[in-house]
Amino acid sequence: MAAHENAGDLTPGMIDRREAILRVTALLGGVALVGGSALLTGCRDEDRGVTGALFTPEDIAFLDEVAETILPATSTPGAKAAKTGAFMALMVTDSYSPRDQAVFREGMRKLDEASRKAHTVSFMTATPRQRLALLEAVDREQKAESDARRDEKEERQRAEAALSDQRQEAAPGADVGAAAAITEDPPPHYFRMMKELALLGYFTSEIGYTQALRYEESPGRFDPCVPYRPGEKAWAPHA
Repeated sequence: MAAHENAGDLTPGMIDRREAILRVTALLGGVALVGGSALLTGCRDEDRGVTGALFTPEDIAFLDEVAETILPATSTPGAKAAKTGAFMALMVTDSYSPRDQAVFREGMRKLDEASRKAHTVSFMTATPRQRLALLEAVDREQKAESDARRDEKEERQRAEAALSDQRQEAAPGADVGAAAAITEDPPPHYFRMMKELALLGYFTSEIGYTQALRYEESPGRFDPCVPYRPGEKAWAPHA
């Protein structure tokens, strides 16, 4: 699958989606996307037990506005035209764990609450400038939180290494709960999820592939070195 016109067109296409995920990961500074391998296949584990749609049309409209604020229309159509909100809802429903789904949904509520607190209007009735100011503030918040979690994780790994010898000497099954408590990662910030999915959805859409990126359906040649001038669009993955 090279692109999707809407969320319902999403069918397994591991190679292209894998490359899209790698590109979005690079845009986000190399941080692994929430959902992990499930995003590659578009399938969740059978034991996750999530059924049915988690999002109403109003929720999808909300996500469209979040994505449009991140990827607004310029000389090319924005995220809303690419139906990125529907993509985000589908991927959260099909690929996220129940824990991450809950964080994402709660994040939508927090975002609306923050808009009312900052601008005395809901996120949906806020102006584009108000939405942008809000998302920039939330993005700074999630960046600081991610940095703190990275530092905390590194500290936990050092503690885990220090306890390794002790666990090996313990009886089988001993202190398993304590070990799990040390190694378990906290859920990511909700806005990191939203930003990841907005970028992934947009740049795997037909609009993202063919209008935001430079795209050639059948280039028929191999160019190992292509000159790049600052400001030019990036190439679509298989162009």
